[in-house]
Amino acid sequence: MMLASDTLTKPIRAVGSFFGMTLDVLVGIATTPLAWREFLSQSWFVARVSMLPAVLMIIPYAVINTFIFNILLGEFGAADFSGAGAAFFIVNQIGPIVTVLVTAGASATAMCADLGARTIREELDAQRVMGIDPIQAMVIPRVLAATTVSVALMGLVVLVGMVASFVFCVFALNVSAGVFVAGMTVVTGLGDVVVSIIKAFLFGLGAGLIACYKGISVGGGPAGVGNAVNETVVFSFMVLFTVNVIVTAIGVQFTLQ
Repeated sequence: MMLASDTLTKPIRAVGSFFGMTLDVLVGIATTPLAWREFLSQSWFVARVSMLPAVLMIIPYAVINTFIFNILLGEFGAADFSGAGAAFFIVNQIGPIVTVLVTAGASATAMCADLGARTIREELDAQRVMGIDPIQAMVIPRVLAATTVSVALMGLVVLVGMVASFVFCVFALNVSAGVFVAGMTVVTGLGDVVVSIIKAFLFGLGAGLIACYKGISVGGGPAGVGNAVNETVVFSFMVLFTVNVIVTAIGVQFTLQ
């Protein structure tokens, strides 16, 4: 009976601890000074591990999407709207999805491994002994860095994706360059861009919080760090894809009005 009770209460306690840490982080962002040096260091760290995978992922996604959509447009004799289709899909879905994959698969795991290694070396305990709050010194800069880089990464992903689609359409599908550029704003407007930025902000915030929580709560030595990294990927994917669906559904209501 005791084992069954522990099995049931352990996930509930973990969820409670996560939301407790989240509340501490949000309050700390508003009430405590930011560790700027750690923030800038972590921003560069997250950008370094995320930029190349994001660029390498968006190019094939954008090209394949453009190719398939142009087949459909060709059936209707509307190949001139390839720019409209490319902008719509890249800004609204492909860009956010690539950001999710890179944020959860590269940024979050790197942060979790870094914090997990510090935790098993008892660096966080040493900070507490010296009167330094690990949430303020270690967690908040990493969460803000993940959020900031995720928003910047979204812009980079959309830019590279549109350039890749433009090059492919103009040089491989013989679409007029002027027509492609003119069609980019036919169905994609400022509202779609704002929704995508909100998605990227929430992706970075969610992934950063999950990665930091798994990193500071790790146990079991080096094997525990590996398990925490794996759990970070799984939980980040689950949360970020859910956020993508919810924000998309809400955003459609505003952008279509």
